[in-house]
Amino acid sequence: MDEIVHAHGHEHVTATHQSTLEFTSDDYLTPAGDCILGIEADRVPTDFDPEFVAACRDPEATITATIETDEYRHVIEGSGHPDLHFENERSMVIRTSDYVDDRTVMVGADGAATDVDRDLIDALAEGASVTLTLSVE
Repeated sequence: MDEIVHAHGHEHVTATHQSTLEFTSDDYLTPAGDCILGIEADRVPTDFDPEFVAACRDPEATITATIETDEYRHVIEGSGHPDLHFENERSMVIRTSDYVDDRTVMVGADGAATDVDRDLIDALAEGASVTLTLSVE
């Protein structure tokens, strides 16, 4: 089961955060947003299908995040958690930790913003369009 989010890069994308990765529906990015890869996301967690949300709440679930531009692709895997809310109306966060708040869409991820392919990050810093596909099994 998949949820697909389309967004855009921004000149301030640095992707240096070591424990999180974020996509936001906000139309701006400040230099402090070192975990944000995409802005102007066309969907947010409150838009996700209830069946997808229920599947992600299974602690045994494997959640895969595929981040793609026209030229580059990076995959991160993590886990579901019973406390995932999917109630945020602005952003979604992938976490390497087990911390959960209303923005969290995956915990125990095997990578964060700093781990994403640098060529992909460079493309995002130049404003490339990006697709985030979240898959749950």
